[in-house]
Amino acid sequence: MIVFQKSYDLAIRIHKITRKYPSEEKYLLVDQIIRSSRSVPANIAEAWAKRLYTKAFISKLSDALGEELETEVWLEMSKDHQYITPDIYEDLFIECDSIRKMLISMMNNPGKFCR
Repeated sequence: MIVFQKSYDLAIRIHKITRKYPSEEKYLLVDQIIRSSRSVPANIAEAWAKRLYTKAFISKLSDALGEELETEVWLEMSKDHQYITPDIYEDLFIECDSIRKMLISMMNNPGKFCR
């Protein structure tokens, strides 16, 4: 699935970027943003495994969407603390926006994915 690959790639990219954050953020912002960004593809994978049951599929996609939105908050906080440039933030936000739209579309049209 494209949304899985995009969210997986974004999580990898975020992890690489956060290596440059100040050490005092290691157990604060860095842990939060890595956790939430990794949770998106993990929840999408769980949704795919549960696609025999439409409600379970939508529920896991809803979890993925929540984690994606949380990641957006941590990215904005990273920008406001000047850990990432506005250009990097914008690029990452565009990816988040794309993932969010795909998740919402999947949730609104589960019949395309569920058996």
